[in-house]
Amino acid sequence: MNFLAHLYLSQNNTNIMIGNFIADHIKGNHFKNYPKEIQQGIFLHREIDTFTDAHEIVRKSKRRLHKRYRHYDGVIIDIFYDYFLAKNWNSYSAIPLELYTNSIYQLFAVKSPELPVKSQQFIKYMVEYDILFNYQFKEGIAKVLNGMNNRTKGKSQMHLAISDLKELELDFAEDFKLFFKDLIEFTNQRLKSN
Repeated sequence: MNFLAHLYLSQNNTNIMIGNFIADHIKGNHFKNYPKEIQQGIFLHREIDTFTDAHEIVRKSKRRLHKRYRHYDGVIIDIFYDYFLAKNWNSYSAIPLELYTNSIYQLFAVKSPELPVKSQQFIKYMVEYDILFNYQFKEGIAKVLNGMNNRTKGKSQMHLAISDLKELELDFAEDFKLFFKDLIEFTNQRLKSN
């Protein structure tokens, strides 16, 4: 899953949200420098990633993609799934998406100095381009995919994946809906057991 889903699955606990957001920038056991709830968020992020990668519906989504993306297929599906979460946000949250994303940006503006440098850099980019809110639009997804392609110096060809989304949108939407139901259940259980 990508940023919006990780934040949503943190159940509005700000420390778990922070941990869930910075997890990709925390290597090895460097999580020990953070308070307990932020550590929980880091662990939750890792568990969500493991659950997602192993799930048969996600694997089915990856197989729908053109072969040219190779091992970048998982990143593309993560981005697509955030598109469907944002697009169908009202089905998952009573808080309007714009209000939710603005509150996330405010939280990160306050907490940014305490976060890893890579997280701080991404927060600036995320706020400047209103990434979380713009996930609901194909234009927003196209920008993210272009950015990812640039980061891989064109090797990933991820900028082309917008055509896969347009061509198979209904199939990916159904995959997301079924998978996200399972992921919410999994996450609820993990948070209860911590």
